[in-house]
Amino acid sequence: MYSKSLISCVIAMSLAGCQPDSTTQTQSSQAQEPAAQQTQQQNVRAEIDRYTQQFLALQPALATMLDIPEELAGGPYNHRLPDYSAKGMQAVQQLMAEALASLEKADNQQLDEDTRRHVNIVKVILAYYAGDKDYSAGYIDTWAGHLPYIINQISGPLIDIPKLMQVQQPVTNAAQAEAYLQRLEALEQMTNQVVAKFQQDQQQGVRLPANLIPGTLDYFERFVAPQPSEHSLVTSFAKRLENVESLADQRQALADKAAQLIATKIYPAYQRAQQVVADSVEQAPEGDGIWAQPGGEGFYQHALTYLGDTQMSAEQVHQTGLDEVDRISTEMDTILKANGYEEGTVGERMVALASEPQFLFGDSDEGRQALLDSLNVEIDAIMEMAPSLFATMPSQSVEVRRIPKVSEKGEAGGFYTPPSMDGKRPGIYWINLRDMSAVPSFGLKTLTYHEAVPGHHFQIALNMAQQDIGLMRQNAPFNAFVEGWALYSELVAEEMGMYQDDPFGDLGRLQAELYRAVRLVVDTGLHAKKWTREQAIEYFHTATGTSMTDVVAEVERYMAWPGQALGYKLGMLKLVELRDMARQQLGEDFDLKFFHDLILLPGARPMSIVEQDVKNWIAEKQK
Repeated sequence: MYSKSLISCVIAMSLAGCQPDSTTQTQSSQAQEPAAQQTQQQNVRAEIDRYTQQFLALQPALATMLDIPEELAGGPYNHRLPDYSAKGMQAVQQLMAEALASLEKADNQQLDEDTRRHVNIVKVILAYYAGDKDYSAGYIDTWAGHLPYIINQISGPLIDIPKLMQVQQPVTNAAQAEAYLQRLEALEQMTNQVVAKFQQDQQQGVRLPANLIPGTLDYFERFVAPQPSEHSLVTSFAKRLENVESLADQRQALADKAAQLIATKIYPAYQRAQQVVADSVEQAPEGDGIWAQPGGEGFYQHALTYLGDTQMSAEQVHQTGLDEVDRISTEMDTILKANGYEEGTVGERMVALASEPQFLFGDSDEGRQALLDSLNVEIDAIMEMAPSLFATMPSQSVEVRRIPKVSEKGEAGGFYTPPSMDGKRPGIYWINLRDMSAVPSFGLKTLTYHEAVPGHHFQIALNMAQQDIGLMRQNAPFNAFVEGWALYSELVAEEMGMYQDDPFGDLGRLQAELYRAVRLVVDTGLHAKKWTREQAIEYFHTATGTSMTDVVAEVERYMAWPGQALGYKLGMLKLVELRDMARQQLGEDFDLKFFHDLILLPGARPMSIVEQDVKNWIAEKQK
């Protein structure tokens, strides 16, 4: 394992173009720099910090998620919510566009290599949050960037904010309890803002696709179904209050106030939102892709650029997906035949395999708990093996949790939420247990390696730990890098021996990779080639053999998030390409642990910069 000094060297080398003894050289060169040059560099970094603070002041929910110190987020924030009105969206976009224009004026000749690199990465982040200037519908999400529909079945403020409040909002003292209640009350105004934005988008011709309306209405129905005192926004609050001894005499009164707010403010607001969505059915577009919306074709190109991190055309991405589907299907066919499964297509055989009792957990509370327990076993097992391929691992812990029932129908099979900046709150690997027949055991290893370790938890936790790159980059949402790393991690787990003597687990890995290749085909099919939802579902199910429950949710996810699904396979393909290039050119000098540090420690960034980092490393090693 690398020492701390060597890890520091890795960071310095990668940021400075991998020059030998770069930290010492930088210090020496700084001493000789003209005062004006040093001032310019300091000014640029200070400007980035200032815009970051202004951005965080507009994003109190993000500040809560990351548990950012109040002084870095413009003051107290746990009582506030973002402004999701049209004016609020414009404020975010204008701030980001202003910051981008200002950084474009920086004189690169007056910046050292580290500062120039820092500026270039931040500029892409700013452009990401500035969104598509020609498409005013939707909203700016701090994870997925510009999304086209502010109300839908899988994401948006009306889903994401309650989830944040239940899981990530702190309630450890009287002030935080009061902040929770203030934010809960503010949820009514936020809901009204979202409804108004949804209606304004409709007036501009951007309407939620007809096939997404049933799932969206179902979410609202489940949200308002419990008695107010039994709603998860109340019960999760009450549970946290149990741990605050100083509030022992006030717990019931605080919980009662939360229930009253749910009954008198939140439920009526959500029911209004539900009605607005229901009323939109008659004018909903029949086309399922973004192409059916005004400005949709340009918006999809924006998504290709920022979420796919590619200059390829939609047609080229589509063909890449078809090629990968053929390659992976051939590998799966070989394993299936070797284990006695010879009849039918790969997809048909995977459907049959997934229904065998030996691969299923019980559809009961006990069965779900047994599945969650098995995931923790897998996390422990891979963490024991991880030092063989990783020099640096996160100090933050990761927990496994079930996706809440209220949102599980529209959610993906699994996802990850990051730890707090100080590491006191763990990263969370969420898994969807709505349909136990959809989570056969042979696929669970791979999902765990992707969502937890060495996937999202390694990448995001290590990214957050880099204190010298600024908050904007510590939480950079480079989709192809983030998701590409997680998919690459599934391959790394195989190379670590995690599937040794487990052919069905390896089939699960290949099925998951096939899943991501199919995404290239389906996403471009829906949004560029005018496929229907039914065409996409049929292709997905036939190609992968994934359960229909998951396939329907996945296809509807792509409809709501154009382009996001492209980052996984495109990012992974680039990382594998770069690793193969380095291994071939360096031969015995290739160090996989160093390669992983080189990818992870500078933080998430555009794949073009990752590629340059690897090329710089190769050139330095070959001197």
